[in-house]
Amino acid sequence: MIDGAMQDYALTLDKFLSHAAKWHPLAEVVSAAADGTVERIGYAELHDRARSVSAALHRLGVRQGDRVATLAWNSRGHFESWYGIIGMGAVCHTLNPRLTAKNLGSMLAQSEARVLLVSPDLLPLAQAASIEGSAIEHILLLDDHGAAIEASEGLVNIGSLETAMAAETADIQWGQFDEHMPSGLCFTSGTTGAPKGVTYTHRGCYLHTMRQLSADVMGVRSHDAVLTVVPMFHANAWGLPFTVPAVGGKLVLPGRNSDGAHLASLIRSESVTLGVGVPTVWLGLVEHLEKEGGDLPSLERILVGGASMPPALMERIEQRLGAEVQTSWGMTELSPLGTAAIPGDPERAPGVSGRPAIGIDLLLTNKEGLPLDEQRGPEGHLRVRGPSVVGRYFGDPAPATDADGWFDTGDLARIDPSGNIRITGRAKDLIKSGGEWINPAEMESLVGALPQVSLAAVIGRTDPKWGERPILLVETCDEEIDDEALLAPLREGVASWWIPDAIIRLDRMPLAATGKIDKIQLRADYG
Repeated sequence: MIDGAMQDYALTLDKFLSHAAKWHPLAEVVSAAADGTVERIGYAELHDRARSVSAALHRLGVRQGDRVATLAWNSRGHFESWYGIIGMGAVCHTLNPRLTAKNLGSMLAQSEARVLLVSPDLLPLAQAASIEGSAIEHILLLDDHGAAIEASEGLVNIGSLETAMAAETADIQWGQFDEHMPSGLCFTSGTTGAPKGVTYTHRGCYLHTMRQLSADVMGVRSHDAVLTVVPMFHANAWGLPFTVPAVGGKLVLPGRNSDGAHLASLIRSESVTLGVGVPTVWLGLVEHLEKEGGDLPSLERILVGGASMPPALMERIEQRLGAEVQTSWGMTELSPLGTAAIPGDPERAPGVSGRPAIGIDLLLTNKEGLPLDEQRGPEGHLRVRGPSVVGRYFGDPAPATDADGWFDTGDLARIDPSGNIRITGRAKDLIKSGGEWINPAEMESLVGALPQVSLAAVIGRTDPKWGERPILLVETCDEEIDDEALLAPLREGVASWWIPDAIIRLDRMPLAATGKIDKIQLRADYG
């Protein structure tokens, strides 16, 4: 032993809930049910329940390294199951309930999960997914208070997790494994391409949590009440199930509903100080308040990510809610936080996603992957590396990084002189018209800045002469705006041959399960 060496203290995720249970035992996890009722539980009691989940899973044959799937909304049952799975050394494979049974079955077949934990209203989808070539043997319902009756359907047993927990007295030890062990499995959202599996590790997510707790990033405090609208099935719910208990804050889970009325009610009743979710969620909240009236005085800050925030929407949200909008950028492959604007920064600018915190490094390259000579100012292809960045995709023997460990995000970006990053587009979204490239994100930003526009998207449409030509799709506010006014900022801000050939007005922009504009659907419908 080296004289003076520090203790070998494994960075495993169970320690966050154990810490909350010991030092913040009465701090609450609040969960809203579909019928409007609200359940409350302290961290100490929830910790005990999560240990019972581990025991119930162990009885079903789950061991370290096994994948256990969840198909559930943001609820207490889902939250305690996360820790029950992760704490015993199994891998929590979150599934997106807005995907088809065929897609879910394909993911389950890849993960080889034998146990699937399900919100009661999603049972038909779970049953359909479990017969799509998966290895599922047990489906257990969450948040049903033991109401489910044991049944069998083919080779799959259906029951209640609550009943299974009540029957267990075994004490399964948590954290008895290496910190490099996998903790979670999440497939990318697939809004721009085929979903890929990303395996998280205890160490990676632990370090991600420490970075997220920085005052210049999320800065969650013990007296904060955090409304987690970002789904738990998407990219670790942006790390909030770890970050909030790490400081003993109140965690508010909205369940299935994320409409404006539901969120406004929760923010008021739970004195929410921080809300986290994609821009479209907060647009719905603002539209509700503009229609029904009322204020949300406890709300101090909203963290947005997952999609660009149009300046007009950012201003509209801040004026109506009286809360600061904090922009960020990340992706499933980064666990997921990459950069964040500094809370309260007087020099912040709309469209800027902030700087990276310690533990994430950025590099701009040309399309061949060679570093740009000048990293500040020019647009380049964005690469990242760090302990919370994917090394290889699930089931793929090839590395996801280059020889120097850099992961190609697929994003185009600029870094300003202060180190703030601005995502300027997706490389896959670029439109090639007559052999020249058009960047949709640049046009979306200009049109999205119009106060009459709620959401804007530009896609390429097949053209017999030019190969592709851009078209503009918009969802507008109640205030009317004609086509020429929509194109006016483009005529001033981009080359004339970039101007879209058509404008299509949509009552509702199609959104993927994560709340981002679904460009795959738009291309299928209009491309």
